[in-house]
Amino acid sequence: MMVKSLRRRVVSRLLVFGLVLALLMGVAYTGMIEHHFIYFPLRELESDPSDLGLPFDEVYFVTQDGVRLHGWFVPGEKDLVWLWCHGNAGNISHRLENLALLHQELGISIFLFDYRGYGRSEGRPSEKGTYLDAEAALAYLHSRGDVNKDRIIYFGRSLGAAVAVEMATRQAPAALILESPFPSVPYMARRLYPFLPVWPLLRTRYDSLSKIGEVQAPLLVLHGGSDDIVPIEAGRKLFEAAREPKEFYVISGAGHNDTYLVGGQDYFDEMRRFIQRLK
Repeated sequence: MMVKSLRRRVVSRLLVFGLVLALLMGVAYTGMIEHHFIYFPLRELESDPSDLGLPFDEVYFVTQDGVRLHGWFVPGEKDLVWLWCHGNAGNISHRLENLALLHQELGISIFLFDYRGYGRSEGRPSEKGTYLDAEAALAYLHSRGDVNKDRIIYFGRSLGAAVAVEMATRQAPAALILESPFPSVPYMARRLYPFLPVWPLLRTRYDSLSKIGEVQAPLLVLHGGSDDIVPIEAGRKLFEAAREPKEFYVISGAGHNDTYLVGGQDYFDEMRRFIQRLK
């Protein structure tokens, strides 16, 4: 009887040990692979603003943790400045067509920078790193004599929307514009990989849903009506958690990466109306 009881205790402890070991291995494995599922940086720049006839300043600046970053400042006629936090793939050169159209349609200055590990920026991307990068980009804008600190709009697209939301909780912008945003990485993991129940183990969160209610700035959310990567209900979920004043604009027929192309003139007119209402 004692032997059986002892055997049961040993088996129970082995099972517990096995479960703990499996969990720890799962955490370690998830940590190794999640980086490659979230960030898709490219190093080589395909072009620069001069190829589209735009004047620009080539900018290098350093983050609080000593990482050297690269960006382009394109001056505009209006006193508004657009701080652009891009998505998770490519680099700033892949946003040039969109940048040129925004500059032409809105007449604003635009600062587009690469996160660490993207383009000519040093380092390796991470959630904390992207926040530090955006913070350094804002500090750079504040250092320019031709930039009014109270007239900076944060613009974030896809993953960049999460970066812009975090920035807006730290220092309120003149306005916050989010395009194709998602509530959090675990939310997206559950949607994209429902057969892989790893979302509780993810270390990368980008949890905009828990932060958006803290933002005290006019908000515009734009979302493609046919987005099959970040569904429109994800954007609405984030929008509903935000404070007023806020607006939600659906780009009918647009997917995740063609919003400004499918949206056409109406897309830019919506942005123009929004920024014209800013004090």
